[in-house]
Amino acid sequence: EPRCRQQLRHLQDSAGIAARLPPRLEGRWVSTGCEVRPGPEFLTRSYLFYANRLFKALQFYYWDPSCRDPSYSLVIKGKLRLRQASWITRGATEADYHLHKVGIVFHSQKAMREVASWINQTSGEGCHGFLPPGRSWAPGALYEVLSAKTERDCTAALGFAMHELSLLRVERHFQPLLQPQQSGSRLVEELYLGDIHTDWGERLHYRPTGYQRPLQSALHHVHPCPACGIISRADEHHPPILPARAALPMQLSGSWVSTHCEVRPAVLFLTRYFTFHGNNHTWEGHYYHYSDPLCRQPTFTIYAAGHYSQGIPSSKVRGGTELAFKVTQARVTPMDQVTVVMLNSSQPGSCGLAGSWSAGVEQDITPTNGCLALGIKLPHTEYELFKTEQDTQERSLLYIGERPTDGSSPDSPDKRPTSYQAPLIQCAAASEEFSSYISLKYVGRKDANGIEALKPLPVAFLLFIALLFLRWD
Repeated sequence: EPRCRQQLRHLQDSAGIAARLPPRLEGRWVSTGCEVRPGPEFLTRSYLFYANRLFKALQFYYWDPSCRDPSYSLVIKGKLRLRQASWITRGATEADYHLHKVGIVFHSQKAMREVASWINQTSGEGCHGFLPPGRSWAPGALYEVLSAKTERDCTAALGFAMHELSLLRVERHFQPLLQPQQSGSRLVEELYLGDIHTDWGERLHYRPTGYQRPLQSALHHVHPCPACGIISRADEHHPPILPARAALPMQLSGSWVSTHCEVRPAVLFLTRYFTFHGNNHTWEGHYYHYSDPLCRQPTFTIYAAGHYSQGIPSSKVRGGTELAFKVTQARVTPMDQVTVVMLNSSQPGSCGLAGSWSAGVEQDITPTNGCLALGIKLPHTEYELFKTEQDTQERSLLYIGERPTDGSSPDSPDKRPTSYQAPLIQCAAASEEFSSYISLKYVGRKDANGIEALKPLPVAFLLFIALLFLRWD
């Protein structure tokens, strides 16, 4: 438990994170491991930005969740222009990009057949016969799927868009050196690019308001990072093959906590803290919500609890485990005046005791079946996707399914996530389990995150918050 508190406090101190506006992008940025996008799609990325605003981005796609069996690679060339600080996502910079060309290299006959059939089925006239039927695979051949010159664009069939480049943030911090004989620290730079919509049909025109898993600078990354070097040396003809990793059984028991201030689409900043009791399949979650990208200005905290089902291996996302979570009770602590005013003006009987909310005082919202103003409905079931992994320092990580981008809840099996949120790190093992409610000096604000029963915040409230944010710069 002290380690969990310590980790949460460490996040509140922002761990020495600096973010420059506008960010400096020159150089190469790489994935730190195999990434999962909604679908699911498994990929690694290597993006190179030049001083003259041109960029060359490589995306390597795989058949498997370990990124060991490549299917095809995309080479994306274009130009990027940084614009103003985003007034929607605090701490981010907006950008315009223009694609010059996109090429595809297939790594097997199977990949070539599959992609050709997608393109021939779904694309317009200009893409028919993109690959003549029966054409045999030629290793190393590059086929153009988009060209600004000839105005040909056959990328829609791949679910491909680079809207991630329209929202970005670069964070710098110093990683303490692990070896006892070394003193000092090492610079780490991370590039956060816009999130990918969880609904395949929406991703082609979705403008991001959150981020995906960050890329790290090929020069300044966290050590050790076995994947970083492999990915930065790869090219479209030699896709990265990541080192094999032992599959771990799903071990949920114990306590897990955020590794950094997390951002969600619709602009919510939060840290999460969960305890799972494997002996009786009950869980507790704390969601600390904030109004700023360093999680320093608390808005409200939610405590939720309930029980969860036995996990079964996911047929859709290899390596994942499917679970159902039931939320049966919840408590809310408003931490700032905005939230207090909102909760006190909510409809009587819809969120705790009407008119009785005050800052820093927790209230049980179970008797009112949740809290309408915060989009919490009780009791409530969510269909989840989980995965546990070990990082390069042998620490246990827990990945929980990504929330639907539209802010809804995965409250039916067909809405079960196919990708993951930022990982939580284990801060207490099962034997150290405890159920005392951690209440921090600072705490936070809600989004439909993790496993709780949260619906989108009312639009009026989001607008109200947005107007408050207009003063931030």
